[in-house]
Amino acid sequence: MRQRHTIDAWGTKLYFDCDGESFDSDAAFAEIAAFVSLIDDLFSTYKPDSVVSQLRDGRMQIGDAPADVIEVANLCAVAKDLTEGAFDPWAVPGGFDPSGYVKGWAADKCADIAQEHGAQRVQINFAGDLALRGGFNDAGVIKPWSIGISNPDNTQEVVKVVEIFDGAIATSGDYERGAHIHDPYTGMIAIGARSASVIGPDAGLCDALATALMVAGKDGGKWFGLPELASYSAWVVNRNENTAWSVND
Repeated sequence: MRQRHTIDAWGTKLYFDCDGESFDSDAAFAEIAAFVSLIDDLFSTYKPDSVVSQLRDGRMQIGDAPADVIEVANLCAVAKDLTEGAFDPWAVPGGFDPSGYVKGWAADKCADIAQEHGAQRVQINFAGDLALRGGFNDAGVIKPWSIGISNPDNTQEVVKVVEIFDGAIATSGDYERGAHIHDPYTGMIAIGARSASVIGPDAGLCDALATALMVAGKDGGKWFGLPELASYSAWVVNRNENTAWSVND
């Protein structure tokens, strides 16, 4: 049975759309809600006693952090290397802030939880980071999820549609939260792109790549020639032109 659910968390709304003949929605959403709360306790930069806040002010060292935080830190290091430092959660005001990775990472984890409880088709939307599994059931026909990318100057206008059965898409931009992504090279606000969407198998890495493209703009296109990113693609709106570009599309 198809079930839709919303959780208010992290200062936003988290949306779930799950379907499966044997899907136990009550158990799934209870476990997901507990996990989402845990993620806030671990990674919030607004909670003074979160693990990340303790790392940022030196009360804790990464080796003493819980396993989830160590996992995310290691994955952030990989993303930093792949993007030549354009994604660098250690080079932000206040210290280590993995927010540009953890939303996507958590979306994938929640999709796993839903599947463990019988969901065959899953869409999870964490404020622009989507984890997608199995397509959706349209009157008995399984079709890919159709995800629209908005015009950053008019968010009601869809300028591109991406179809995904299994995978993820993450979009970064300055049109909802304002200019909030910093350039780790300069410490200033990122000016490489107006918005960036990345499609691939891993939502956390999609999240990090989209953030990095906001910094690097067109210069980030070369990253997608790396073997590690062969299954990823990007669609980017340029900063000062009414144009867009894509790679591996």
